Amino acid sequence: MNQPNMIPLVDLKAQYFGLKEEIDKAISDCIVEGNFIKGKIVTEFENAFSQYLGADYCVGCGNGTDALELILKSLNIGPGDEVIVPALTWIATAEAVNNVGAEPVFVDIDQNNYTIDIRKIEEKITKKTKAIILVHLYGCPADLEEIIRIAKKYGLFIVEDCAQAHGAEYFGKKIGTYGIASAFSFFPSKNLGAFGDGGAIVTNNQELANSARMISNHGQLHTRHSHLVIGRNSRLDSIQASILKAKLPYLDKWNRNRIEASQHYISRLEGMGSIILPRVEQNKTHVYHLFVIRSQKREKLIEVLNKSNISCSIHYPKPLPFLDAYNYKKHKLEDFPIAVKITNEILSIPIFPEITDSQVDTICDHILKIHKTF
Repeated sequence: MNQPNMIPLVDLKAQYFGLKEEIDKAISDCIVEGNFIKGKIVTEFENAFSQYLGADYCVGCGNGTDALELILKSLNIGPGDEVIVPALTWIATAEAVNNVGAEPVFVDIDQNNYTIDIRKIEEKITKKTKAIILVHLYGCPADLEEIIRIAKKYGLFIVEDCAQAHGAEYFGKKIGTYGIASAFSFFPSKNLGAFGDGGAIVTNNQELANSARMISNHGQLHTRHSHLVIGRNSRLDSIQASILKAKLPYLDKWNRNRIEASQHYISRLEGMGSIILPRVEQNKTHVYHLFVIRSQKREKLIEVLNKSNISCSIHYPKPLPFLDAYNYKKHKLEDFPIAVKITNEILSIPIFPEITDSQVDTICDHILKIHKTF
C-alpha cells in the first residue's frame, strides 16, 4: 500500500477514477445480464482490439502466459523443439516454452534498447529451432526488420510477446501484427489493463486463431460438448472484457501521456554522465510501459528515493538464464555479458498516464541532487 504523498510506480486508482462511470456501468451491465463467461461482450472486445491493431483475429484468454502457450501449441511446438528467447524479460516468456515441452534457448540483449540482440540470434539456431519469441520490452519495439529476415532465412515462426507494448509501433504499424501471432497480457498495470488477469492472442492466420480458441475452451470450437482435441480452460471472462472495451478508446491518449512524461524526464536528466536514459530510436514508437534508467550507483539511488517517498523497482533483477529454475542449463555469466551488466544497473521509476509534470520534476530533482554527490 502506498504511503500518503508517495509517488507510486503506477497509479491504478487515478485511471479508475478518471473513467469511473463508464467502468462501473460496464461491470454492472455484466452482472445484471448474468453474462460472466464468453458471450457478446468478449466478442465485442476481441473485434475492437483486433481492429485497433489492424489484425484479422483476436482470441481472448486467461492471461498473457496462456496466450504464449496457446500460440506455441497451435504451432505444434513441443518436445524436441527449441525456441529462441531473449535473456532479459519476465519468466513467462521462457516458461511458456517449457510448459509445452520445448526448450528455451537464450540470446543476449542489445545494450541500447534491451530487446533481443539481432546480431546474436543466428549463432543459436539449430535444426531443432522452430520459432523466435521476441519481446517488446518496457514498451520498446524489437528490431523487427532484421528478425523477419532471419526468420525467413531459416524457416522459423516469429511470435511477438507484446505484454508491455500495447499500441507501440514499428515503422508506423502496430506491433503485434508482424509475426505469425502475438501474445498480449491485460494484467492491471499494463498500458491496457483489466481488473484482474486477462490475455489475448492476435493473428492474421485463421487456422491458428481457430486452434487457439479451441484449445483454450476444452477442445471445443463451435459446438458445446463436441471436444475435437485435448484442450484446457483459459478464457477471458466477460467482466474483464467489458472493462477492457471501456478502456480501449483511451489507450492512444494514455500512451501519448506516457511519451510526454518520458520526454519530460529525458529533458531534465539528459547530459548526466552518471545516468543512462532510454534511447529514442528512429521508426519506433516506444510506449513506456516502464521508464527504465541505469546507474552504477543504483542501490544508493533506491535508498534515497524510498526515503523521499518515491517508488521504484527493478525489472528484472536477474537475467532468465540465471534464475534458479534454469540452473539445469549451467550457463556462465560470460554467456550473456550485456544482460548481466544491465541487470546490475537498471531501475524503473514512476510512469503512468496520469503522472503530473510536478511529480516528474520532484523525482528528477531528487535524482539530480543524489547524483551530484557521486
